[in-house]
Amino acid sequence: MSDLACLVDEIGRMDLEGLRTEWRRRYGAPPALRSVPILREILAWRVQAEALGGLDGATRKTLARSGPVEAEGKHLGVGARLTRQCKGREVTVTVEDAGFRFDGQLYPSLSAAATAIAGSRWNGPRFFGLKDS
Repeated sequence: MSDLACLVDEIGRMDLEGLRTEWRRRYGAPPALRSVPILREILAWRVQAEALGGLDGATRKTLARSGPVEAEGKHLGVGARLTRQCKGREVTVTVEDAGFRFDGQLYPSLSAAATAIAGSRWNGPRFFGLKDS
């Protein structure tokens, strides 16, 4: 087993204090996480990224492109799905880079999608429960 594999295996057995100590030794102040599984994954990823070079350029570009989308003041991640019941059926809108997709059609705003779904003018965030009435 390589040194890197041994280190990752060791990280997988550490408790919260051990993880924080290892993080502190390598990177300074540890994140304020209390989740042992999440801290294990982050620490293991960082040591592997240091050893193996991290993400390639294409992956970095893809991640940079999939940032938040603005929906009337709400930040929604690309790929997020908004679902609700309307007229006796479940409807789902998917957030995309260029807008909001419903039933195969792309709408420029969440309100435009909500209006198309409801058949009358609607505020998109209110329609999908993202904003109080």
